[in-house]
Amino acid sequence: MANADAFIGLIVTGLMLLAVIATFTLSSSLLANWKIHYLTAGGSFYEKLHPATYFTLLAFVLLLLRSRGPVGEIDRMFSEAKLLLAHLACWLLLLIQVFVLERPFTVIIDTFLLPILIALVLWQLSAAQRRPLVRAIHLTILLNVVLGYYEYFSGHRLIPLTLGDVVVTGEWRSAALLGHPLTASGVVGAYVLALVLRPAICPPLLLRLPLIAFCLGSLMAFGGRTSLVTVLAVIALIGAFEAFRLMRGRPTRLPAAILAICVLFAAGAVIFAALSLGIFDKMLLRFSSDKGSALARFATFDLLSHFDWHELILGPNPVRVNALQAQLGLNFGIENFWISSIAQFGLIHTGLLTVGLICFFVELLRRSSRAAWAIVLLIVVIAASSVSFSSKNIQLAQFIFLIALLLPHEQRRTATPLRPTARVNYQYVPA
Repeated sequence: MANADAFIGLIVTGLMLLAVIATFTLSSSLLANWKIHYLTAGGSFYEKLHPATYFTLLAFVLLLLRSRGPVGEIDRMFSEAKLLLAHLACWLLLLIQVFVLERPFTVIIDTFLLPILIALVLWQLSAAQRRPLVRAIHLTILLNVVLGYYEYFSGHRLIPLTLGDVVVTGEWRSAALLGHPLTASGVVGAYVLALVLRPAICPPLLLRLPLIAFCLGSLMAFGGRTSLVTVLAVIALIGAFEAFRLMRGRPTRLPAAILAICVLFAAGAVIFAALSLGIFDKMLLRFSSDKGSALARFATFDLLSHFDWHELILGPNPVRVNALQAQLGLNFGIENFWISSIAQFGLIHTGLLTVGLICFFVELLRRSSRAAWAIVLLIVVIAASSVSFSSKNIQLAQFIFLIALLLPHEQRRTATPLRPTARVNYQYVPA
């Protein structure tokens, strides 16, 4: 049995390695370019699920075949993570509504079920089994960063940017293999926060600082304002907190202080040179001229005013929603997760889904280091300002991979108590 469990663990590790690679390289745009009908109309059922979903689902099924048996494995998994049951209950209610209203159900599988399966599988793996997955995350994200710089400076897009059946032209923002500029910005932004807040990911300081600067600069190429501002705000808060601690008398090593001053001056010189050369002018112009993005967000809040209470509670007719989106100029989607969910599923199921996601993130944070809070903050900001998880995508699964693999809970080493030394009674014998 032990040998069989070890063999299953090896296969599961390989499947999850493929899932990591697929999650960060096989975007919906790439699948559409390969004539796979993942988001587009037509095609078979098996085309409607992302390859990472198949790899993760197969890994989960294999875990159930270990020596304890399916019932014993499921009981052990959920007895250690009871809050996930609340999320699954909310997901099942949403699935019932989707079937009753005869709407596509693959949307809620990739978006909301896949992250749960990823977390359950990763939590069963040992540190040695997760090590190749961590390396795969580093390699795939750095590959996307390099390709993002290439697309930005060359003006050549590797994969055509598509939104459903529509090919978007005239877009300067890079997307690399992640398929969309906002998705790429969110993933790279979360990766930067992980590097900043948990130095153990890349211990050598002389390697970590250039890596952070290299990835942070790519956010200008990907063009995601929300991710860029959120990441810079978190880094600024951390810097201010550390400066306050230094002023309060926190001891610091002289080489570290000298290195920090040198890095600040070097960063200032690089930023000044980049601004003088106009390298990131396109990104800076997005803060002054956003091409109607702000108006689209105002129109998003105005959308709900066109529905009556019955439609808001149970979910309006999709045909009417699409017509109102076109009328209000929301052709690229409703840029708010909760408003878009209300427009798709209604207030009741949006509330249940929100409660389920809160339970999921509470369990995830319980198993992660404190640095995961910053990434959860980034997730909430992205959800409130973009289409994000309200459409069919694997963006939430990407964040779960980042948190579960790069920011696991730090195991505190407890010192072994010293054994009490046996007392020796010395008796004075007079000479």
